[in-house]
Amino acid sequence: MIIFVMGVSASGKTTVGKLLASELNVPFFDADDFHPEVNLKKMASGKALNDEDRKGWLITLNALAKKEAKAIITCSALKESYRNILKEDLDKAVHFVYLKGSYELIYDRMIEREGHMMPVSLLQSQFDALEEPSTAITVSIELSPQEITEKIMKELSPKSDFGLIGLGVMGKSLCRNLINNNVELAMYNRHIDGVEERVAANFKEEYALDSAAAFDDLRQFVQALNTPRKIMLMVSAGPAIDHIVQDLIPLLDAGDIIIDGGNSHYSDTKRRIDSLAEHNLHFIGTGVSGGEEGALKGPSIMPGGHPDAYEQVKPFLERIAAKDKDGLPCCTYIGPAGSGHFVKMVHNGIEYAEMQLLAEIYQLCRFGKGMSPEQIADVLDSWKADGLDSFLLEITANILRKKEDDAYLIDLILDKAGNKGTGNWTTVAASQLGYPATMITAALYARYVSSYKSSREEASSVFGFENSAVQALSTDAIKEAYRLARIINHHQGFELIRTASDTFEWSLDLSAIARIWTNGCIIRSELMEQLIPSMNAHAAILHQNKQVKTVQDAREHLIALNIASLSAGFSMPCFTAALNFLHGYTESRGSANIIQAQRDYFGAHRYERVDDSSGKTYHTNWI
Repeated sequence: MIIFVMGVSASGKTTVGKLLASELNVPFFDADDFHPEVNLKKMASGKALNDEDRKGWLITLNALAKKEAKAIITCSALKESYRNILKEDLDKAVHFVYLKGSYELIYDRMIEREGHMMPVSLLQSQFDALEEPSTAITVSIELSPQEITEKIMKELSPKSDFGLIGLGVMGKSLCRNLINNNVELAMYNRHIDGVEERVAANFKEEYALDSAAAFDDLRQFVQALNTPRKIMLMVSAGPAIDHIVQDLIPLLDAGDIIIDGGNSHYSDTKRRIDSLAEHNLHFIGTGVSGGEEGALKGPSIMPGGHPDAYEQVKPFLERIAAKDKDGLPCCTYIGPAGSGHFVKMVHNGIEYAEMQLLAEIYQLCRFGKGMSPEQIADVLDSWKADGLDSFLLEITANILRKKEDDAYLIDLILDKAGNKGTGNWTTVAASQLGYPATMITAALYARYVSSYKSSREEASSVFGFENSAVQALSTDAIKEAYRLARIINHHQGFELIRTASDTFEWSLDLSAIARIWTNGCIIRSELMEQLIPSMNAHAAILHQNKQVKTVQDAREHLIALNIASLSAGFSMPCFTAALNFLHGYTESRGSANIIQAQRDYFGAHRYERVDDSSGKTYHTNWI
């Protein structure tokens, strides 16, 4: 490493250079000692050196720098061209330290010193020639020499390109992913005496993450990052995000970027973007899907916020994302405001319904058809070769085969499902936007019903309903019903995204969203691959040619599954929601005219007429 300490005469180069050399234990060289005699005489006579005078001197200093492995060299280095000569062909790290001061301050210093080769009369010529460097470590000479040295030492310390806050399961996996992809990383986790101590340091030691910097002091963590800083938050959604953001604000500089990688509500993300903009800081709401394994090996990443801010974090997010079949990262700029978190929210809603469909198939096959978990797993595996391959199908088959001693583990798991809120948010958002996401809602409510375990057990003993066999329903018919129900689920999910895009003017690219959902995320599937080409033709999934044929071919099987399962006493909320939506969606004339008449009867809400297309509304005195 070679450090050139530069500035006009009397800026303190020698004093600071010697202090730096002492701190770093490296040789110190004063460039004035390398001037040829002719230069010294010219300056002593009150004449300024020109470029030609300096050229040989600068070449000599460049040779010195090449010879020394490490050194501090003081040199005025006033022009960019001079600095280019000094660092030419150096095969080591080169830093310029610019000691900056006003003409008046340096003039006062010059008239106080005696016996220096540079007369005061030449000071103005130095300022005239000075081209301030844009990439140097710049320090004000109004500080004391010791303070200047400390500031330089801090700037010279190696810094990280990316920071991550929150070392839970997902945070740790993302850290390992970043390091595996050669990102210079700083990690931070809060310190709470007796509760969370040395979390980052212990994690670094456990996985031998030697290249990462570990902190439990937030200020030190921030100072360890290159600017503009890029900090990813992997902490719990809600107040915890606001608290850490408020702690960060006074430590950050204009242009720094905070990335929220948790499952935050999209409206909170919009609020945070607006709030941080007042501090000239960027906030990017980023959905991350794939669970612990995805975070480690490559998740699907859905960032939303200001496009300029995204461009700065894009190289890091794309580097750690999963790759699609063409080798492209499963990460793309989603859109402005909270669109990234909205899209992740809907992803999770689609996931809820996909999981529930498989749970209903299990229930029907296990207790309606008398199949063992192993037999059901074999059936699910066979479907993979028929266009139904998906991550959730694969793991469900694996789950059904898992045993603990001689018992199937699935039989030992309590039938009481939890949820973390995103399914609820999706249902609420669909209601607010007026879109009928019926399958997501049905899947959410199925989880709610499951949570009333004791009430269900009591009701079972009171009513004594029993399930009957459904042997007449073949697994092929179940497969086709499942195929159609999944298409309807994806139709609802993407149409909810399209509705939000239109409502909030986000201009979302549905094809790009489908593409980044083909790997890394929980709902990756063969169906998702099929959807990519036609998503931006502004045709809803159910209207796409391939899906129209599937609807026509599989509708009878979806009807048969619902009739057989409901008749046998099985609860099939998602399959029922799929069929009800399909029938309601494809009815040219439904029953809503009764609703409008009722509303007008009791509330004078008015109605439109089929024999008047002008949009005029009517009211009837019904009594």
